[in-house]
Amino acid sequence: MLGVGILGAGFFGAYHARAVASVPDTKVVAVCADEMALAEAFARDHGGRPYCDHRAMLDDKSVDAVAITAPHHLHCRLALDALQAGKHVLLEKPMALSSAECSRIIAAAATSRRKLMVGQIMHFVWPCLVAREILVRGELGRPVTGSSALLKTWMESNRRGWHLDPATGGGMLMTAGIHALDQLVWLMDGRVGSISAAISSSFHDQKADDSAMMLLRFTDGRYGQVASVGFRDGGGRFDIDLVCENGTLRVDPERGVAIGRGGQWTDVPNSRDPQWMQNAVIREWQAMAAAIAQDTDVPVTGEYGRHIIACIEAAMMSAREGRDVKVLA
Repeated sequence: MLGVGILGAGFFGAYHARAVASVPDTKVVAVCADEMALAEAFARDHGGRPYCDHRAMLDDKSVDAVAITAPHHLHCRLALDALQAGKHVLLEKPMALSSAECSRIIAAAATSRRKLMVGQIMHFVWPCLVAREILVRGELGRPVTGSSALLKTWMESNRRGWHLDPATGGGMLMTAGIHALDQLVWLMDGRVGSISAAISSSFHDQKADDSAMMLLRFTDGRYGQVASVGFRDGGGRFDIDLVCENGTLRVDPERGVAIGRGGQWTDVPNSRDPQWMQNAVIREWQAMAAAIAQDTDVPVTGEYGRHIIACIEAAMMSAREGRDVKVLA
């Protein structure tokens, strides 16, 4: 039995707890929040021993692995403490606030010889998996360019003060737009060499961004664009269009996958998943549990997570300085 501790008893911590409960031979055995009352309420719903001190939870010998779902600015410290305590780590995105912090986490995982997986959920969303398989088969040829967008209401009910300040990893790009960036990089299957971006707070009075437009240049000469917009009011959009050598590919978590050829779009059968978010977290934990049990590589590595953060760092610098910026990791 793989005992899992949840570090962060909030909105997405519950997704992880439900996912763990659905994976054979895994169980939530502990949960930690900054207030004992919150941890106790979470434990009543999902099981496990409640803690309000993460180090005490990490001392719990029943905890083999942890899900880190705490606020973004705590990711690095919690991941380092967990790895040093000998726990496997599934670290929610963003991996950390900087590529330097990511490097510290990667080094700690190597030293501890524990598994480290970054929770970039789009790698486990069913329509994205269907699209990835189509691309791997090569029936559309290689993606040449792509456009990925996540446009949504920013001030949702689960928004907290730390979401509004870049010092604590806040902003639309780090919180939600990172998914649009990730799915473009993953499905294009390449490294980003440089980025040109415009980033601002256009709709809300906050220090952190709510809008970003990015042009990505891959190291092999291909390019793509990413839109991350947290508006005040509007209709949402979350999709990606890839223009491949022999056709086009559209992926939408809600609507599934469609292939474009001869001026027509054709829906790909069995590419929809009405419960796509929860099922993706279940697949994350299936993959994590298998990697631990079989001592195999995780599907989303720390190195990949660091590259995504390096892309965001380059985008932020580009927006400040008004120039194309190299991605350094």
